[in-house]
Amino acid sequence: MNESKADANRPTSPASDGSLTRRRFWQLGTAAALSAGATVLLPGQATGATAARSKTSQYYFGRAAALAGDNPILTDLVAGLTAGFSIPFPPAPAPLKIFDDVAVLSIGWVSATAILTSDGIILIDALTSPATAQQTLVPGLQALGLDPATIKYVVVCHGHGDHFGGAQYLADTYGARVMMAPADWDMLAANQPANAPTRDLDITDGQKLTLGNTTVTLHHTPGHTPGSVSPIFPAHWQGRAHRAMLWGGTNPPTATADKETYLASAQTFASRMKRARVDVELSNHGFCDHGLARMEELRAAPDSADNPFVIGTSGAQLFMKVMQNMLRGRILLDQASAGTATSAAATTAAGCGC
Repeated sequence: MNESKADANRPTSPASDGSLTRRRFWQLGTAAALSAGATVLLPGQATGATAARSKTSQYYFGRAAALAGDNPILTDLVAGLTAGFSIPFPPAPAPLKIFDDVAVLSIGWVSATAILTSDGIILIDALTSPATAQQTLVPGLQALGLDPATIKYVVVCHGHGDHFGGAQYLADTYGARVMMAPADWDMLAANQPANAPTRDLDITDGQKLTLGNTTVTLHHTPGHTPGSVSPIFPAHWQGRAHRAMLWGGTNPPTATADKETYLASAQTFASRMKRARVDVELSNHGFCDHGLARMEELRAAPDSADNPFVIGTSGAQLFMKVMQNMLRGRILLDQASAGTATSAAATTAAGCGC
């Protein structure tokens, strides 16, 4: 998400019923949501009385809200994908291992994720600047008993400064290799933003990055930027193996065509998630998926068998289904706005005799 200063005040999402474990909450909520979602009609599929309703932005926004229900992970996602959403700036959490082999280092509104392998660290994103790398990433890893000198790769999910800002510092200081999709390397070369890393390694679509005992699969998911990338990788909790995904860029782009690209990426990535049996959802912006709150929930109960980031394979698919409905709504909202503007311009032209 490309940052812009905004009002940090935002209502706290409702929590699930404390009498249910989070996993059971997801099982019950997902079953109900998918049951409700079974009637979703896509453009061109509706007939009769529902035809007009199925082709409005509000129809899709309503479907997203119905699928989300009162699940705070999904209601945060709906909020983050809503037009006009203002980025909050919550306090930075202390670093935390959210899995045995995955850690989060965060300044609050944006985070980096460290994948811990038998031969060093693969870092997903690098925060906003050399200063945040030096003052947050490095001491955060050290506080968790990890050596920042073992960072072998920095995978930049997309070419915005809040994700690549500390990458060159890590390359210069520890010899880490910096990876980005070619389209975003090209974007940086054209725009020459501050703290842009020197072009290093290109990420190909579906590339498998192996370090030690861990393989991360890097998928091109363009839309947020032309070269956005979303990884899928293993994560372990109390001896149990899971598959995690991290969606590489949340905020929908301005142009309608780019939103359409984003939607196509979300559909393709959801299919890849399903094949990989992804059951863990992560984000580089923890306010978009209740991630910061889940970190604190886990910090308060570090020995719990019920990891709040494990949402199940059906929960992970539901997350992507909510995203897709919001994007369909945003695309139709754009088209409706463009039609209104065209109509107004035509009326003005006719009235002035031009």
